[in-house]
Amino acid sequence: MLHKILPILILGIGSLSTSAQKSVVDYVNPFIGTTNFGTCNPGAVRPNGLMSVTPFNVMGSDENVFDKDKRWWSTPYLFENVFLTGFAHTNLSGVGCPELGALLTMPTTGERKVDYHEYGSHYSDEKATPGYYSVMLTDYGIRAELTATPRTSLERYTFPAGNSHILLNLGEGLTNETGASVRRVSDCEFEGTKLLGTFCYAPQAVFPIYFVLRVNKQPKASGFWKKQRPMEAEAAWDPDQGKYKLYTRYGRDLSGDDIGVWLDFDTQQDEQVEVSMGVSFVSIANARENLEREQNGRGFDEICREARNDWEEHLSRIAVEGGTDDQKTVFYTALYHMLIHPNILQDVNGQHPTMESDRIGVSAPGTTRYTVFSLWDTYRNVSQLLSLVYPEKQEQMLRSMIQMYDESGWLPKWELYGRESYTMDGDPATAYIADACLSSARFEVDWEKAFRGLWKSATDSSADNRIRPYLNDFLQLGYVPMRDKNDFSVSNCLENCVNDYALGRMAHKLGHETEAQTLQQRSLAYRRYYDKSVGSLCPVWPDGSFLRPFNPRAGENFSAASGFHEGSAWNYTFAVPHDAEGLARIMGGKKNYIDRLEWIFTSGLYDPANEPDIIYPFLFSRFKGEEHRTQKWARWALDNYFKNTPDGIPGNDDTGTMSAWAVFTMMGLYPDCPGSQTFTLTAPVFKKITIRLDPKYYDNDQIVILSDGDARLTRTKKYSITEPELVRTRVLRLY
Repeated sequence: MLHKILPILILGIGSLSTSAQKSVVDYVNPFIGTTNFGTCNPGAVRPNGLMSVTPFNVMGSDENVFDKDKRWWSTPYLFENVFLTGFAHTNLSGVGCPELGALLTMPTTGERKVDYHEYGSHYSDEKATPGYYSVMLTDYGIRAELTATPRTSLERYTFPAGNSHILLNLGEGLTNETGASVRRVSDCEFEGTKLLGTFCYAPQAVFPIYFVLRVNKQPKASGFWKKQRPMEAEAAWDPDQGKYKLYTRYGRDLSGDDIGVWLDFDTQQDEQVEVSMGVSFVSIANARENLEREQNGRGFDEICREARNDWEEHLSRIAVEGGTDDQKTVFYTALYHMLIHPNILQDVNGQHPTMESDRIGVSAPGTTRYTVFSLWDTYRNVSQLLSLVYPEKQEQMLRSMIQMYDESGWLPKWELYGRESYTMDGDPATAYIADACLSSARFEVDWEKAFRGLWKSATDSSADNRIRPYLNDFLQLGYVPMRDKNDFSVSNCLENCVNDYALGRMAHKLGHETEAQTLQQRSLAYRRYYDKSVGSLCPVWPDGSFLRPFNPRAGENFSAASGFHEGSAWNYTFAVPHDAEGLARIMGGKKNYIDRLEWIFTSGLYDPANEPDIIYPFLFSRFKGEEHRTQKWARWALDNYFKNTPDGIPGNDDTGTMSAWAVFTMMGLYPDCPGSQTFTLTAPVFKKITIRLDPKYYDNDQIVILSDGDARLTRTKKYSITEPELVRTRVLRLY
């Protein structure tokens, strides 16, 4: 049962540590999600930090290496690989398209080599914890350690005695863009820029990254390298046949596609050399200012302790008691992954790129501009978790999106460093922003302006509307028709049904009743796709006929499927969380709905590796008497797909979305639908969960969730409660 008020003493904030002996930081395993296409990495990063520095092992000459140029890799690091070719600065976590992973540094010894196929190293003894990574480069006997501030990195290399080197490779990385430039400032400092972008084949989504690199030991020599085209006049141009030319008597400026910097040192046994790098997406001057102000002459150990303390504060906002160490590790690692993105974009002086322009903006004092909005993923659960536990961040993220609307005329869809990639389907900023507007958090946000921007995306059928490119068809026909067997018409319509539902709720809250009624009606357009002959949704041609022949299982395992994006019809048919009861009616009633949804799980059609059906386990609880199925399948998915192992995430983490699913499920509550402000309660993994609340945004200082006994399958009933009710409730007791 759910007791809204219980006479239980709630302890103060100071009692929220999980144990006296072990910090929440110690439960994080950054190697979770580093294989099985999780695309996470174990590198050093601060919460929502602009800078991340991570081992780069997806390129090389070793026979056991999966080369990113020979297979679609969107991560700088893969757990199975054994050959490391450097440390990448600025990286994405959990995404499905390669980008960033650039500015590669690498320490070596012996003969100087600048071809990454030759200078890479096998490695062993990896260690990682939030804000810190270390590894032994066994080919060289070098211990490499990494840490970070919000906008800079610091690497410490412990060398053997002899001839040693530090390399900066500006040619390789994950990005599909090419071109870089570098300039020697002094013997110990280099500055430059590299072009990044074209994320997920978006040709205009390009942007530069600026850097300043410093070493704390005077090199005995330094210079540049550049990959030259073959000299033979008759040879066809092939970049892979080019030779690397060393510049030993030239050291001013260098530009090109495959260029780099080499520094030579004489080192004593166990001598440590530190390499600092500051980055900016505005200018070299800002990269230098970021470096100077955030590191300020401090050494590796001090910055590493600061990074750990930063993560300690963020992770300890949720304290758990009970459960196994593995369960705590899965939980806190998931919370850690959820806090990597979005990233701060502004420099220490407040400057940042503006959306879809070459202008430079300046954030007001006390505000933060964010970037990396993977909204198709994060509107489903990351947004709700941020609103509840990190509202001060959510407020600035919402403001950042509204600023993008001011700057470009449109709210973002999948924004990356001030550029729009238009990746995935629907209009996900709508669900994200509308849900936050309807929450009980006291956000200081211009909701009317946000609504105007969202209404524009929902109604402007001109060619300028690349957020909803199918809108003209939808307004004319009442659904999105299939015009090509390779399109994603059904997926787009379903996404926008959820978006229109959420926006309609927002319109109602703001007093726009006419718009609210229009949007509510539009949110039911998914019904046009229901094909009784197959019992699933099916693409519809412009003349109103269903696609024939049609296989609702096409699209499994990310194969091609007409009308559906990254999934089959079974991964999408129940993806209308705003109208589960309505879908049940057109399916012939509750029994047919429940039987078919259960069949999705028993037939192996549920795909926990992607977003459209991650709500499925919680849909059973919409129907009285079926709550035990939510208990069964939610715990089954959690136990089978989220583990304290490198493959412990079922697929792309998608900037923390899969991890947020695990966090909510392990706490025993899951958001029902953007804009609904209701949660499905399930049996939590832990006996006690304490969520610290920010009194600036909420009336209470914490929520305590208590679970009595083993409620894994049958004893816990489902309750759906509004978030304001949740926040006023000091104790939830689940049986």
